[in-house]
Amino acid sequence: MPEPDTTVHDVVIVGAGPAGLTAGIYASRGRLDTVILERNMAGGQISVTELVENYPGFPEGISGFDLSEKMKEQALKFGADLREIQGVGKLEHDDLADCWVVHTDDGEVRGRAVILAPGREPRRSGIPGEAEFIGRGVSWCATCDGALYRDRVVAVVGGGDAAVEEGMFLAKFATKVYLVHRRKELRAHAIAQERCFANDKFEFVWDSVPHRIDGSEMVEALEVKDVNTGEVRALPVNGVFMYIGQIPNTEWLKGVVDLDESGYIVVDQDMRTSRPGVYAAGDAAVSELKQIATATGQGALAAVQAEKYLDQVACPMPTPEPAAGDGAAAAV
Repeated sequence: MPEPDTTVHDVVIVGAGPAGLTAGIYASRGRLDTVILERNMAGGQISVTELVENYPGFPEGISGFDLSEKMKEQALKFGADLREIQGVGKLEHDDLADCWVVHTDDGEVRGRAVILAPGREPRRSGIPGEAEFIGRGVSWCATCDGALYRDRVVAVVGGGDAAVEEGMFLAKFATKVYLVHRRKELRAHAIAQERCFANDKFEFVWDSVPHRIDGSEMVEALEVKDVNTGEVRALPVNGVFMYIGQIPNTEWLKGVVDLDESGYIVVDQDMRTSRPGVYAAGDAAVSELKQIATATGQGALAAVQAEKYLDQVACPMPTPEPAAGDGAAAAV
């Protein structure tokens, strides 16, 4: 059995999405001993996004995979240590060593400061058939699985940017795309809606929610329920793609840092959490806008603030001597 790693790094970053990778770029470029932990591939959810059109500097757009690879390459160039792990179980403070310990399935990683960028994952609906048909027609990633549905019929559940954009990708392969939304209008940005409405492969199922997924070996139908009448009908489909929201990957942080009622990490304007030396950035942190541009900005700010914190810990400001008359004895 290998000896446990007791090295105390300057900064440990949990998550290698845009926020984590940007934090890694700034921290390692600042000559901090930086470790980035990622349980999947670097880039997080953007790595499986077909086209990113709103990130500055790429007027023609760029694939999410290419963008995340460029970020990863830049972090590695400045000396960041990117480690693939199976998962994170706990974060705790080692009072004796005065450092933070990130417990992973692959061992402990210690850092004087920690930047939390664990991101989010798709919310599951919990309807009958969803869990049973995972990998057999139920998916949360059109970019990953879209090519499997060439000349087939699919359903996309949701009305936001992810649902519309992933539906557009599926339309490249499928003969028909049902878009099921619980309201009468979409929530996606205007340009995404325009492209969606102009595509004759789409059929919109308004005021409806998923009710049940049926099939034998593979998905054969999605039952939807009208939210106004309660009527249930079956859509003949070969695949169901769910985009009904995201949940932050913060279950392991309960009781360690403050979370809001939805599980997002509470931060101040400098990305500080409720614990000294612990910062957060990206989709798992409380913020109004969840975009790549905001995630990278937060990651940069978290790294800069972590560096300032480490400088202060290493060289604390001297306590000023009390002046005469302030409760101290005057010099004789």
